[in-house]
Amino acid sequence: MTLAPAPPHTARSPRATARPSALQRLGVGCARRPWRVIAGWVLVATLVAGLAALAGGSFRDEMTAPGSPSDRATQSLRASFPDQSRATARVVLTWPDTPAPGPRDAVVRQVTDALAAVPRIDGSSVRLDGAGRTALIDVRYDAPLADLDAAGLTDATTSVVGEAVPAGVGVAVGGELPESVQGPDGTAELIGVAVALLVLLLVLRSAWAALLPLLVAGAGLGVGLGLIMLLSAVVSLTSVSPTLASMIGLGIGIDYALFIVSRHRSALADGVMPVDAAGRAVVTAGRAVCIAGGAVLLGICGLAFSGVPGFAWMGMATGLVVLTTVLAALTLLPALLGLLGHRVTGRGRHDADVAESARARRWARRVVRRPVLVAVLATAVLLALAAPALGMRLGQNDAGSEAPSAPTRQAYDAVAQGFGPGANGPLVVVAERDRLSDADIVALTTGLAGTPGVAGVGAVQESPDGNIAVLVLTPTTGPQDAATADLVERVAASLPAGAALTGPTAAMLDLTTTLSAHLWQVVLAVLVATFLLLLVVFRSVLLAAKAVVVNLLSIGAAYGVMTLAFQTEPGAALIGLGQPVPIAAWAPVVLFAILFGLSMDYEVFLLTSIQERHEQGAGAADAVVDGLSGTARVIVSAAAIMVAVAAGFALDPGVMIKIIGVGLAVAILLDVTVVRMLLVPAAVAAMGEANWWLPRGLRWLPRSVAHGAEPGSCPPTAGRR
Repeated sequence: MTLAPAPPHTARSPRATARPSALQRLGVGCARRPWRVIAGWVLVATLVAGLAALAGGSFRDEMTAPGSPSDRATQSLRASFPDQSRATARVVLTWPDTPAPGPRDAVVRQVTDALAAVPRIDGSSVRLDGAGRTALIDVRYDAPLADLDAAGLTDATTSVVGEAVPAGVGVAVGGELPESVQGPDGTAELIGVAVALLVLLLVLRSAWAALLPLLVAGAGLGVGLGLIMLLSAVVSLTSVSPTLASMIGLGIGIDYALFIVSRHRSALADGVMPVDAAGRAVVTAGRAVCIAGGAVLLGICGLAFSGVPGFAWMGMATGLVVLTTVLAALTLLPALLGLLGHRVTGRGRHDADVAESARARRWARRVVRRPVLVAVLATAVLLALAAPALGMRLGQNDAGSEAPSAPTRQAYDAVAQGFGPGANGPLVVVAERDRLSDADIVALTTGLAGTPGVAGVGAVQESPDGNIAVLVLTPTTGPQDAATADLVERVAASLPAGAALTGPTAAMLDLTTTLSAHLWQVVLAVLVATFLLLLVVFRSVLLAAKAVVVNLLSIGAAYGVMTLAFQTEPGAALIGLGQPVPIAAWAPVVLFAILFGLSMDYEVFLLTSIQERHEQGAGAADAVVDGLSGTARVIVSAAAIMVAVAAGFALDPGVMIKIIGVGLAVAILLDVTVVRMLLVPAAVAAMGEANWWLPRGLRWLPRSVAHGAEPGSCPPTAGRR
C-alpha cells in the first residue's frame, strides 16, 4: 500500500534534541533504577496491607434509596424499635416424615441452646408449619447488619447448628445475614488468570513477557484492594465492591501491561536498548493507557449521579483499583522491562507478527472497500441484539435465585415449602402512633388482612418508646414474583398518612424507582464527560461523537443478550441457573458506567493508531488499514483476556456476581468483534477527511498525537545493555 504524502503543514522537524516528555522521563527513570522502583512497590504494598489489617472495615450490604418511604420507615424502626432493625438469620429444620412432638421438640431445644452460646446472638424464636415437619428458628443478633462481621457470624452459626442436629434431620441456614456474605470463592479469579496466562503465552511467545502483565496487574490490584478495605472503615461499601473492583482491575491491569509490553518489544526489535525501549513504550502506549484509564474513571464517576450514595462509593472503590493498576503499568512495568532486558523477546515472534499483521491488513481492506455497507450491517446486528432489552424485568435477586446446592437457597426453599413463598419476603408496615389512633391501627390491620395477595397479618407490635406500631404482612407470592411487586405498590398506595411500608422487597422497589429516575443523569454525565475527553484527545468532533454513539450501541446489545440469558429458559440453563430470574435493579446503571469506560479502552488504542498514521500523511482509508492491521492482534488479545476474566466470574453460582460477569463478558466480546473490527473502521473510512474536522472556535485545543511520539522520536539515553 502506498501512503499519500504528508501535507506540508503536517511535516515534523526532527526532535532528537527536544526535551523528553514527562512520561518518557518516568519510563526511562524507572527502567534505569528497577530495584528502587520494585522496593518502593513492595514497601507500599506491605504498608497498605498492614494498615488494612489494623484499621480496615467491613462490607455492609445496605443499599437503600435515601429519602424513600422504605428508607424513612427503616430509620424509624432503628430509632424506636431497635429489636426490629437488628440483623437476623434463619435456621430451618426439616423431617422427611411427620415426627413425634417429643423428639422433634428435643431437637429444636438442642439447636436453640447451641445458638444461645454463639457470641452476638441475642435470642431466637421457633415456628412450626401446619404439618409439623418444618421448624423455622428465627435468630436475632444484637446489632444491625452493618455493625456485624457477617462472614464470621455466619460460619459460627452454621457450625454450631451442624453439630447440634442429629442424623436424619435436614438443616439449612439462610436469611438476611448469611445471604449478605454470598460471594466468589476465588475460583473465578483463578480461571481468569489461567486463561489470561495462556493468551499471553500464545501472543508474546515468551514466559518472561507473559508473566509481566500478571505481576503488574497483581501488584496494582493488591494495593487497590487494601485501599478499599481502608475506605470501608469510613464509608458504607457493599460486599460486591471488592468483587467488581477485582474484575475490572485484573482485566485492565493485564490489558494495559500487554499494550506497553508489545510496544517495548517492537522497540527492541528495532535495535533500541532496553532502557530506551521502556521509555519509548511508556511515552507511546503509556499515554494511551492514561487516556483509557481516564475514560474508565469518568464512566465510574457517573455513578455519583445515581441518587444512591452506596453506588457512588462503589464507583470510588473501583476507581482506586483503576488508579493503582495504571500507576503499576507506568512505573513497575518499565522497571521490570529494564531489569529483564532482551529476555522478554519471544522466539519466532517476528514471522508470526508479520503473518498476523498481513491477515489483519486483508481484513481491514475488505472493511474499507465497502465502508457504508459494513457500517449499516454492523449497526443492524447491534440493534437486533439490543431489542430484547426493551423487555428487561428489573427486580430483586435473593436466595431464591441461587443454585439449588447453595445452603441459603436450600433454606429459602424449605421456608417456602413449609410456610408459603411469601414467608421469604415479609412486608413491614411502620405506623406513627402520634398520627394514628388505636382505632386507626385496628382499621389498618383489618384492611391489610383483606387485601388480595396478603396471606396474613401478624399481631400489632408496639415499640418500647410508644412512638411506632409495627405490622408484618406475609404475601401469598415470593419476593421475586411480579405479583409481589404489584402488591407492594397497592399496599403503599393504600396506607394512610403516618404509615409507611418497608422490608427488603419494598426497599428494592424504592431503589429501582430511584435508579430509574436518575438513570438519565448517569447517562448524560458519562456521555458528556467522555465526549469532552475524546474531543481534547483527538481534536475531532466527529470522532468523539462517533465513539459515544457506537459505545451506546455496544452497551445496548449487551443489555439485550443479558435479558435473553437471565430471563429465558434456555438462557438461564446455559449460564447455570435453575430458572429465569429478574435482573437486579442496580445492574443496568452500574454496568453502563463501567462498560462505557472499558469500551473506550479499545476505542482509544485503535483510533490513536489510526490518527498516528493520518498525522504521518495517510488518507482516511489507508490510515484505517494501517491502524487496524497494526493494533488488531493486541486489541483482540487484550479483549480475550478481559472476556476470560469476566467469564470466570460469570461461572460463579452467586446471581449478583454472575450478572456482572455475564454483562462484562458479553459487552467486551461484542465490542471487540462487531464494533472495533467492523463498525468503527467502517465508520472512520466512510467519513473520510471529515473525521478530523474541528470548528474554528475549538482550534485552541492542544495539537498532539494521542498515541504519543512517533517511533524514533525518543532521544537515546545511556541505558542498561
